[in-house]
Amino acid sequence: MRRALLLAALLACAPPAFADRLKDLTTVAGVRSNPLVGYGVVVGLSGTGDGNSQLTQQSMQSLISRLGLSVETGDLKAKNAAAVMVTADLPPFLKIGQTLDVTVSTVGQAKSLKGGTLLMTPLMGADGEVYAIAQGNLVVGGLGVEGKDGSSLTVNIPTVGRVPRGGMVEKMVETPFLETDHLVLNLNRGDFSTAAAVAEGVNRTFGPDVAVALDGTSIRVRAPADPAQRVSFMSLLENVEVDPAPPVARVVVNARTGTVVIGGTVKVTPAAVTHGSLTVRVTEDQRVSQGASVVVGNNATVVAPGEPVVTPDSRVQVVEEPAKAFVFDPGVSLSSLVDAINAVGASPSDLVAILEALREAGALRAELVVI
Repeated sequence: MRRALLLAALLACAPPAFADRLKDLTTVAGVRSNPLVGYGVVVGLSGTGDGNSQLTQQSMQSLISRLGLSVETGDLKAKNAAAVMVTADLPPFLKIGQTLDVTVSTVGQAKSLKGGTLLMTPLMGADGEVYAIAQGNLVVGGLGVEGKDGSSLTVNIPTVGRVPRGGMVEKMVETPFLETDHLVLNLNRGDFSTAAAVAEGVNRTFGPDVAVALDGTSIRVRAPADPAQRVSFMSLLENVEVDPAPPVARVVVNARTGTVVIGGTVKVTPAAVTHGSLTVRVTEDQRVSQGASVVVGNNATVVAPGEPVVTPDSRVQVVEEPAKAFVFDPGVSLSSLVDAINAVGASPSDLVAILEALREAGALRAELVVI
């Protein structure tokens, strides 16, 4: 008897079979990456640079002048250099001196960045402050070859490259993770039922009144007063498993590719659908016959060839396929809906037309989204 009670207690405490972790359902407010951007110059290219681009020449002149040299723009050739934009994402909690990957993209006429080296480039945030410095050798996965007769071959994208660990963090981005009394969890997809389930799951794990659902997207969680305990608290919090609510009934149609995705909660009220098609084919043809002229004179009849006579010949053919009808019972589920439509051999365009007609008739209990 004790074993049976212990087994029942373990089963009651076990998480649902389809439960998701909070780290997969939510993000922590204020804990995010920040985009960085900068303008720089890539040198060392094998004749695939910008050429006589004024932008690149002025950039090289400015760069050389900072090194204590004086040179005119006309004396510089940008055949082996390229003006580029450098982008990166600064992850949260990254400290000064740590490195990050940067992406380099051409802005001029350069045909390839293969073999190039990015010179020191400051990377700025949205506030105009410099948060990182990028420099290093580029890794380019593309290849571009051009012949003297104008023929060319391009594999992948040779005008974009990456510098692994080429960015050095110079300034931290402050986050409210250690300063606020509460942590806010934001659902990746807002839903009131899921927000309530998250708050209930957190309170079930850490105690009552620890979490409160603020709205359909955010859940406020009381954080430990000691900042040293917040990391371990977040480690436990993000692994709390919650059974999310079923999604909103939705049918998504991609009009360009003909892809139709029907959610599992979509249902149809009683309705009758007739599916058929009418094809009208018009064939235009022309009949050409030799014309003749009849001349009568001196008791004689002479038939002389005349201009050809063209007679239009049109044929109209109507083919109507027999209409196929099917009836939906009350509360038909997704599987029955798909089976009924597949049974009549409906194409993707026909399927979209049927779904739109069901929605207009008020029989489709779902949101129809066309992308």
